[in-house]
Amino acid sequence: MSNIKITCVIVDDEPMALNLVESYVEKTPFLELKQKCSSAIEAMEFLKTTPVDVLFLDIQMPDLTGLEFSKMLPKETRVIFTTAFDQYALEGFKVEALDYLLKPFDYAEFLAAANKANTWFELVKGKKQNSVSDEKEFLFVKSEYKQVRIKLADVLYFEGLKDYIKIWLKDNPKAILTLMSLKSLEEELPETQFMRVHRSFIVSLKNIEVIERSQILINNQRITVSEQYKPKFLKFVNTNSLNL
Repeated sequence: MSNIKITCVIVDDEPMALNLVESYVEKTPFLELKQKCSSAIEAMEFLKTTPVDVLFLDIQMPDLTGLEFSKMLPKETRVIFTTAFDQYALEGFKVEALDYLLKPFDYAEFLAAANKANTWFELVKGKKQNSVSDEKEFLFVKSEYKQVRIKLADVLYFEGLKDYIKIWLKDNPKAILTLMSLKSLEEELPETQFMRVHRSFIVSLKNIEVIERSQILINNQRITVSEQYKPKFLKFVNTNSLNL
């Protein structure tokens, strides 16, 4: 777990709901409460001077609903909706909410939603903090007695073959073959761009075209996500499913 603190505001016109969510925030170590607001308009005024990472936002409120307000927020501010009405779930997904908590919800449900926000911000803020890793744009590999420069943005996936790796690139029907282990390569790659999904495959996350059950489609190649790597991959999918 990273040391990232997620700043948040709670917005709800019901005092009991406001206080309940506040108590949940206070017992969650990675959340930092900046303000409680009883209306979207009050929250709007607060956010003009104090931007935050997440809003725990009720939907049905007078004057300005949570859905209407969510469409006015900067893209850096994410929303977790809290509502007693399940008919708004589809609208919640349309505005790219991180999660949707249906009242009455307990702390376990709240924590699951908060953890989803934590994972998302770890990727975003962690990427900025880990600039040395993420600024890497290429690597050199030895192939056919030459050092070949591989641009990471062009990589579709890496395929391990015993002591060798095949590097499959965009617009290149022939793979580059290099003597290297997939494990040592994995340590060299930026975690925000590449993920190992199988004993024999590391994939470029941005080049995934389709995810179907336990398979990934990249450039007409089907790659199976093995059980060993599935939890980490599903965490990535769940975190980014509203933003793909």
